[in-house]
Amino acid sequence: MALTLSNPARRRLRTLGFLSPWLIGFSAFFAYPLLATVYFSFMHYNQIKAPTFVGLRNWVYVFRDMPLFGPALWNTLWLVVVMVALRVVFGLSLGLLVTKIKSGVGFFRTAFYLPYLAPPVAATVAFVFLLNPGSGPVNGILAKVGIDGPNWFNDPTWAKPSLVVLSLWGIGDLMVIFMAALLDVPKEQYEAAELDGAGPFAKFRYVTWPSITPIVMFAVVTGVVQTMQYYTQALVAGKIASGVSIGPGTVIQPGYPDHSTLTVPQLVYSMGFQNFNTGAACVLSLVLFAIAMAVTTLLMRKRSGLLAAED
Repeated sequence: MALTLSNPARRRLRTLGFLSPWLIGFSAFFAYPLLATVYFSFMHYNQIKAPTFVGLRNWVYVFRDMPLFGPALWNTLWLVVVMVALRVVFGLSLGLLVTKIKSGVGFFRTAFYLPYLAPPVAATVAFVFLLNPGSGPVNGILAKVGIDGPNWFNDPTWAKPSLVVLSLWGIGDLMVIFMAALLDVPKEQYEAAELDGAGPFAKFRYVTWPSITPIVMFAVVTGVVQTMQYYTQALVAGKIASGVSIGPGTVIQPGYPDHSTLTVPQLVYSMGFQNFNTGAACVLSLVLFAIAMAVTTLLMRKRSGLLAAED
């Protein structure tokens, strides 16, 4: 006897069929890794022997006994606050500048966007050599005008600001996004504001800003998520600036100088793949996930300053 399905059942199956690619991707690349991370955070697992249950021992070790967790978390949060804020401000400023240029727009747009296309490792290596305190051209130019340049990546005080400067150099992605948002603002609103006697600042505050706040929100949220995963540039800059030759079998502790560029993702890699402490690495990953979710939820709340409250 053939199996017959009612119309609601057929609709549910059809809906599940359309959702199946997303459900498979969500399960394989988010739900399963997250659940596995939670599972291994309560296990002692060195990736060789079978995992054994140890309760909260990994959590206690990370929060109480791991000496580098505090500096790594501070550096990560510092980069999230400073780097994301400056990237949004700088990208929006460049977008405003390029949209106001009357001639040569294509040249300036290309010139500002090209650095973003540079591979992260190559760009970081170039920046370390440019900012080399002894032989770099930046300090040489500063010396000619009577300024004693800092040690940049070799100074714990200047190492994180140097990474911020590197991120601002590759600001082309945000510039293009903000340009598209700015060009999409209706010109009629600017004309109405001029008739009311609004100046440049008033037009930006009451016309431009309300129109581009969703794009600003997108830039801030994606910037927070990306910076919470900040790894490559900080690791490469520390290795190159330290002057240690990198070869086969070389194991270099991240965070040079004096753990000032150590981030939580670097600590996750070090604990998981150098020290084979998978449990502690999973705890660190969950801490990153929790902080990113909390910050994103806070930013996306109504009346947060970036999203207008609904009436």
